[in-house]
Amino acid sequence: MKRLVVYYSFTAGNTKKIALKIAKETGADIIALETTEPYQGSYQAVVDQGLDEVKRGFMPALKPYAVNPADYDEIIIGTPTWWYEMAPAVLTFMEKMDFFGKKVALFQTNAGWPGKCLKTMEKKTAPGKVIATGLFTFSARDAERDKMTSPVSDIDDFIKKL
Repeated sequence: MKRLVVYYSFTAGNTKKIALKIAKETGADIIALETTEPYQGSYQAVVDQGLDEVKRGFMPALKPYAVNPADYDEIIIGTPTWWYEMAPAVLTFMEKMDFFGKKVALFQTNAGWPGKCLKTMEKKTAPGKVIATGLFTFSARDAERDKMTSPVSDIDDFIKKL
């Protein structure tokens, strides 16, 4: 079975850290989603832009992938939580991906406000089969954005479900 981890990460890189751990421990290939127009400006400016994009359902253009996601049997998708939803880059990927016949695992990182992100992602995977979901929480304090408050065993448990 061919396995692929797809993720978007911003600021502290928490989603990236988890995606890399999953890929390493499962032998999966990996894609880091990159927007063609990078987010710029202060943290608050990007937060404001993110809110606007989530409200509008905006889907930014993405840079080409190094591999073809359609060639994989299982796809693990990770996103930071942006205003209670998935990051717009992940929305772009999910809207363009055909999940028919795929096993799918989903995870999100958040700073205490997970919202309905995983439920929305599950709907976007139809008609794929969701085999695992994971919710990993990090500190909301600016100076500690990379401090995971969920137990590390939560990641290990997620990986065991794959």
